[in-house]
Amino acid sequence: MSIKNKSIYLDHSATTPVDKGVLKAMLPYFSDNFGNPSSVHSFGQEAMMGVDIAREKVAEFLDCLVSEIVFTSGATEADNLAIFGVIKALKRKNPNDKFHIITSSIEHPAALELFKVLQVQGIEVTFLPVKSNGIIDVEDFKQAIKDNTVFVSIMYVNSEVGSIQPIHEVGKWIQKINKLKLKKWQEADPKVRGDKPLIIYFHTDATQAVNFLNCSTKHLHVDLLSLSSHKIYGPKGVGALFVKTGTPLDAIQLGGHHENNRRSGTLNVSGIVGMGEAIKLLDKKTIEKNNKKIAKLRQLLITGIIKNIPDAILNTDLNQSVPSHAHFSFLGAEGEAILISLDLAGIAVSTGSACASNSLQASSTLLAMGISEEVAHSSIRFTLGKNTTLIEIKKVIEILPKIIKRLRQIAPKL
Repeated sequence: MSIKNKSIYLDHSATTPVDKGVLKAMLPYFSDNFGNPSSVHSFGQEAMMGVDIAREKVAEFLDCLVSEIVFTSGATEADNLAIFGVIKALKRKNPNDKFHIITSSIEHPAALELFKVLQVQGIEVTFLPVKSNGIIDVEDFKQAIKDNTVFVSIMYVNSEVGSIQPIHEVGKWIQKINKLKLKKWQEADPKVRGDKPLIIYFHTDATQAVNFLNCSTKHLHVDLLSLSSHKIYGPKGVGALFVKTGTPLDAIQLGGHHENNRRSGTLNVSGIVGMGEAIKLLDKKTIEKNNKKIAKLRQLLITGIIKNIPDAILNTDLNQSVPSHAHFSFLGAEGEAILISLDLAGIAVSTGSACASNSLQASSTLLAMGISEEVAHSSIRFTLGKNTTLIEIKKVIEILPKIIKRLRQIAPKL
């Protein structure tokens, strides 16, 4: 079935359409500039030139060195490389040490599942709770730090409800702790002070933040940052990981010496070029303009839903979220049924994270926010994008109340 006539797409948190300018920049690298960038001859070097230019664009956006960018197949691989790569390097250098890691209870599965694996391997992991708005308490984080804490990973923006985590504050505190550790060690008597202490390395998955927030790695005080192209109107299958100079990182994908021995595999040249072009479009003025437009449309959507649908609960904190997200629970109607009904009406939404949309389990994010399982199962996530229009929002407000009313009427009475 063609989707050309499917009118409304409100699932931008899952993926975004490739910008026409991005596609134009990519096209030559499928056929004309098709060389393997690892090849020494002119075909390869022409392809590598496209990669180098894209790397410069990503580095400029993240306010970091070109050498600190590692291209990956997406944010999931970037998360894997950041988390497993740092811990692997630390374990290799300190095989007898017991490590402690801190993360949040609402991370993306690309991070959460990794920490569960590390737990099985004997590493202690603290999963920070979140408040009812889906945001960690910085004081909880401070209290969770131990002498053997070596790694922290906190997602910048939650993909389901859009909550913004205090990454800048967390990063500053980690920086302060690290300085105190080193100062104490340096001031100790060399005869008794022992080996140089391990510091804490800080990673954030910024996949959902890049379109909307300040992602300067210096501002955030992070050592590692993951991002993905297809969330910023670029192609799927390509992402990047920022690795601050001096951060220990062992490759987890072997078989070559690409990306300065940090990630083996022939580079996805066309995808990387597309990602570079997509991130180039995100200058400060453009981000501010898009944010203002999207926030206005979101407010119209929220106002229309609350006005026309009784027992509709907004789960997104509008004051501490990116402007794209509006996450609702519609009491008495099942989320999957709402999604299917909207899809039949030509409106695409989601019940939560696209990576877990086939799961029938209640969202772990919503449960962590204190939302009951029953209410969580009645939830829908609307995520707007830069191409969303006023006409589309009005259409949703017109159609959705009828769908909710019908589903509530046929729902089994308990």
